[in-house]
Amino acid sequence: MVTSIVSDPSEILSLEDYMLHPPDNTEWVDGQLIEKPGMTAKHSRVQARLARYWGNYKDDSSQRGDVYTEAACRTVGRSRRPDVSYLTPELVAQFGDFTVLPQSFLLVAEVASPEDSAE
Repeated sequence: MVTSIVSDPSEILSLEDYMLHPPDNTEWVDGQLIEKPGMTAKHSRVQARLARYWGNYKDDSSQRGDVYTEAACRTVGRSRRPDVSYLTPELVAQFGDFTVLPQSFLLVAEVASPEDSAE
C-alpha cells in the first residue's frame, strides 16, 4: 500500500498528542503522520474475511476477547493501525473503549495490497 506523509516536518506531532487525538486513516511513525490511503475492494474483502474467521474461532473455542479492524495501537516509538487485531478479555477489561491502545495488540494481521511488493 502506498503511503504518504501528511504532516509538515516543521510541525512534528508528539506521539502523546497523536494518541489523544489520532486523525482518521493515519499512523504515527518517527514524528510524522503517515496516511493510510483507502483500500481496494480486494483488500477490504480479505480484511473482512480474516476478521470474521478470527471472530468465529474466538467464539467457537471460547477464547473470548475482541477482534478489531483498523484500531490504532502504540508500538515501540510508533502508532500503527493493523488491518485486523485481537485482544484478550483481560486487556479488553483493562483498556475498555480506547482511542489508541497504549501497547501493541497480542495478535495482528496486515493485508498486503497490490501496490505492496508482497503481491
